[in-house]
Amino acid sequence: MQLSALDWWVLALYGVTILSVGLAFARRAGRGTEEYFLAGRSMPWWLIGTSMVATTFSADTPNLVTDLVRTGGVSQNWVWWAFVITGMCTVFFYAKLWRRSGVLTDIGFYELRYSGRSAAFLRGFRAVYLGVFFNVMIMATVTLAAIKIGGVLLGVGPYTVVLVGGTATVLYSATSGLWGVLVTDLLLFSVSMIGSVAAAIYALRLPEVGGLSGLMAHANVTDKLSFLPDFSDPTTAAAVFIVPIAVQWWSTWYPGAEPGGGGYVAQRMLAAKDEKNAMQATLWFSVAHYAIRPWPWILVGLASLIVYPTLGDLTAAFPNVDPSIIGNDLAYPAMLVFLPAGLLGLVVASLAAAYMSTISTHLNWGASYVVDDVYRRFVAPDREERDYVKVARVSTVALIVLSSVVGLQLETAMQAFQILLQIGAGTGLVFLLRWFWWRINTWSEISAMVISFLVAVYFGFLHTPLGFTKWDPSAELVVGVAVTTVGWLVVTFLTPPVDTETLKDFHTRIQPLGKGWEAVVPRKRGPAQDGDVDTGQGGELAAGLLSWFLGCVMVYAALFGTGFLLYGNMVWGLAGLILATVAGWGVLKLLPRVGFLT
Repeated sequence: MQLSALDWWVLALYGVTILSVGLAFARRAGRGTEEYFLAGRSMPWWLIGTSMVATTFSADTPNLVTDLVRTGGVSQNWVWWAFVITGMCTVFFYAKLWRRSGVLTDIGFYELRYSGRSAAFLRGFRAVYLGVFFNVMIMATVTLAAIKIGGVLLGVGPYTVVLVGGTATVLYSATSGLWGVLVTDLLLFSVSMIGSVAAAIYALRLPEVGGLSGLMAHANVTDKLSFLPDFSDPTTAAAVFIVPIAVQWWSTWYPGAEPGGGGYVAQRMLAAKDEKNAMQATLWFSVAHYAIRPWPWILVGLASLIVYPTLGDLTAAFPNVDPSIIGNDLAYPAMLVFLPAGLLGLVVASLAAAYMSTISTHLNWGASYVVDDVYRRFVAPDREERDYVKVARVSTVALIVLSSVVGLQLETAMQAFQILLQIGAGTGLVFLLRWFWWRINTWSEISAMVISFLVAVYFGFLHTPLGFTKWDPSAELVVGVAVTTVGWLVVTFLTPPVDTETLKDFHTRIQPLGKGWEAVVPRKRGPAQDGDVDTGQGGELAAGLLSWFLGCVMVYAALFGTGFLLYGNMVWGLAGLILATVAGWGVLKLLPRVGFLT
């Protein structure tokens, strides 16, 4: 499909605006690593929260949601909706702790919480694994989505997409650091939301679809509308709903939904000007990510079942697209070809915005690991701050080159990527408990990673060849989590704890809730004395737990209330939105009691 002159003008205006805004912060970002990677720890909640949302937009996210809707219906989205529980847990228990830690990267946490050579090893290993290998694979999947979109909407080849998109993104992300990423993300989020809503409106206006009423009544769609899976099919119900809700949210490390926070989400919390803003930012992210954003994509996915019922229809409609990359995820960009001139340019710009936001964040995040957790920690610890910024910029360019190369070859690397992803399965409980239980040590985390990796290799390469029947992925996940959890607990009790001085220093700085530190810092009995450490019992813990529950109710009620309204069920729709409002009011009332220090 060819874009009109108006579409190209829209794209050009968007590109110039983004680059201008990003480059304007180059000098400020060059002052030092704290400015380059954390924007001076001075950011307000609305900016860093919006940046979290913009990052998770990603060029491949609408494609993924469309794929889920086409293959399993709306209820299939529970595989990521379950992470609402993770997100709200992070809001009320971990956001303030991350900001309180004062580290430059979340990987720096390891030598704050643990001690000795094993802590240094864990910091270096996680920095290279997550910041380079894992990070490159994530960016490569986003690049592959951009290649598909470019082929369908612009008719351009993979190398053109990679060269133009990668160059434009690295120009502002390498020069302006997190300052440029955060400010441009605000614009990118706005463009992306407008584009996704516009795409949904025009999809509904297609004659074949016939508006919302026609969509909901169509035979291709009616069996895809349920918010919950069919519980008469235990296998599907377990995979789509039961395992995600019961196990997945706390056990699996997933980018953007890490148990207890981590990665670029932790980076944003560390960039907040205080603990309160870190909490509010993560709360806004959870609401926008799960309650506000999904429905335009879902509507386009449902409409695509009418316009392109089968993969054969997609193949016939786009004969110039490589058949090997045609899947249900291609239906989203395929639906955009019906947009009018000008609006098509805006929607393409919104997809470019999603790509640039995700890539720029991952570049800055990955470079922070390379610089602070590898180069400064192990190679050159006493350089000038401006020297570290230079290394950060070089690292950013190197990461975009690596991810572009992998993205162009991704079809042959997908199985390896799944194994890389599985190394985090079953480790989530360690990340949750390490803040609140003194007994966890470096060997707890190392053993959790090793065991989960071995379990993933077993199910990926050995289980079936050994003559066993192939298991459902949800069953593999549950077994993997159980084996990993038992394994790291055994290792924890068989290995010595972290030295007492490190534990006391950590407790004094972080002041975690609960009784998990009483063996190291006993609670004082009787009247409080000056200098006593606040153990955070009673009201603060109760307020956190109630806020966590109400936060989940708020998001799910808003999500499904909106869905019911779109389905034409006004009573349940309004009831859901009223419930969301009441729960949100409760959260706001409880926030001052949750216990932030700044």
